[in-house]
Amino acid sequence: MLVAAAVCPSPPLLVPAVAAGAAPELDAVRAACADALGVLAAAGPEWLVVVGPAERDRRGEHPSGTAGSFRGFGVDLDVVLGEGPAAARAGAGESPGRELPASLAVAAWLLGDAHWAAAPVSGVGVGEPLDTERCLRTGQEIAARAGRVALLVMGDASACRSLKAPGYLDERAAGFDEEVARALRTADVAALKALDAELAYELKAAGRAPWQVLAGAAEGAGLGGELLYEDAPYGVGYLVAAWS
Repeated sequence: MLVAAAVCPSPPLLVPAVAAGAAPELDAVRAACADALGVLAAAGPEWLVVVGPAERDRRGEHPSGTAGSFRGFGVDLDVVLGEGPAAARAGAGESPGRELPASLAVAAWLLGDAHWAAAPVSGVGVGEPLDTERCLRTGQEIAARAGRVALLVMGDASACRSLKAPGYLDERAAGFDEEVARALRTADVAALKALDAELAYELKAAGRAPWQVLAGAAEGAGLGGELLYEDAPYGVGYLVAAWS
């Protein structure tokens, strides 16, 4: 059963080493993510599942100990899902198996930075094309894995909030992001289920499928929500929320 959830954006820029000189610009987002992780820990979960968008060859299950890397972003930094910073520095890139998708690597960094030790961790990478019904089923299956399950849900809102945004300016983006923010603030499962997958794709909202996995997991859990951060730096919607 789902007992708590945190929703965080997934840009590699959240990792200060990747952001470099621009790192202070996202300090408020990082602080909000740390607060959201605190809510997860306080819920006393038996298992934490991280869900985030993934490329085709990195979708599916990623067990604890799976390595991730930010080398593709020009930074000699490795992380390990479910292990702290010391393990990451010790050569995470040498771990066998598939590498974490970027979103789960960011989550691994957040958990390591927070010295997460509240529960075992595993990850699930979901593809952007995953339809709503399959997202909901995935969430239901995750929630049934243990008596007390927590979710860390990674994903950005639209990438079309300004002329310099990755997807250029789309007048529909602000309204889409506002509806997602409202749903996260109020833990409105029905609203997350109702998100338009085609519109989300057009707006480059990578969080749509993970949010709908959350909707499936949270159905009937009776959780309340709190929005901890809402802004669109670089023209991309970043939202941080906590449900408990």
